[in-house]
Amino acid sequence: MVLIVPAFTSLRSGTDVTSAAYTIKGVLDTARTYAKANNTYTWVGFYEEDSTATTPTNNAPAYPGKGRVLLATVGSKDGTKIYQDTDPAAALPSDRISQVGKLVKIEGMHLTDIGNPSPTPNPTPVPDTVPARPYTPYTEGSPFDNFNRISSDSTDTTRFTFAAQNYTFYKTIRFSPRGEANINSTYTLKHEGEIGIKPTHGTVVDTNSPNVVAIQFGGIGGDVKIYRR
Repeated sequence: MVLIVPAFTSLRSGTDVTSAAYTIKGVLDTARTYAKANNTYTWVGFYEEDSTATTPTNNAPAYPGKGRVLLATVGSKDGTKIYQDTDPAAALPSDRISQVGKLVKIEGMHLTDIGNPSPTPNPTPVPDTVPARPYTPYTEGSPFDNFNRISSDSTDTTRFTFAAQNYTFYKTIRFSPRGEANINSTYTLKHEGEIGIKPTHGTVVDTNSPNVVAIQFGGIGGDVKIYRR
C-alpha cells in the first residue's frame, strides 16, 4: 500500500487537470458556437480566487486568489461588439449583454504561464504533448506577446470588462460571428492563444507537479486543442 499511494495520488491529480482542461475547452467551444449560430459576439471571462472564498470577490489582476477558477460567458444582445477596439476602456453595459449558460467553477486549479517551448526542441518530443505544442503564444507580437495568454499571474486586463453573478471578469476571450477568437477583446488577432493550468492544493499552487496542461485556441478558426505532458 505504501508503494501504491504515490502513484494513485499522481494519477488522481493528472485526471483532475485533464478534466479541468476539457471543461475550459467546452466553455470556449460553446461560446464560439453561440456566436456563430446567433450572428453575434460572445465573451468568455476568466477569474481566479482563493478556494476558501465563500462570497464573490472582485480583485483586479494579477489575481491574488488561488485554487478556484471561474468562467462566465456573455453575448451581445444586438449582434454588435458594443465598443470599437479603439474606444476608451469601459465595462460592457449590463443591458446590452446576456449571460450564456451557467457560471462554471473549477476547484483545485490555477491559470498561469507554463513556459515557452522551443521552436526546435531536441530531442523531438512526442506529438501533441506540452513540449511539442506551437510556441507562437510566447513569441508573436513581442514585446506584447503576453497578450497571447490568459494567466492569473499577469496584470493584463481587457479594455472592456464585464460583470456576471457578482463577479467582474477582467480577462476575456471574444468570439466574433465568424468564430474568430480575440484575446483580451481588443488586441490584434493572433495565430494562437494559450491558457496554462496547474493543480493546486487548497490555495497553494503545486509547482512540482508534472501534471500541467496547455489549452491553445486558434485566432482565425477558434479551434481549441489540449496539450498534456
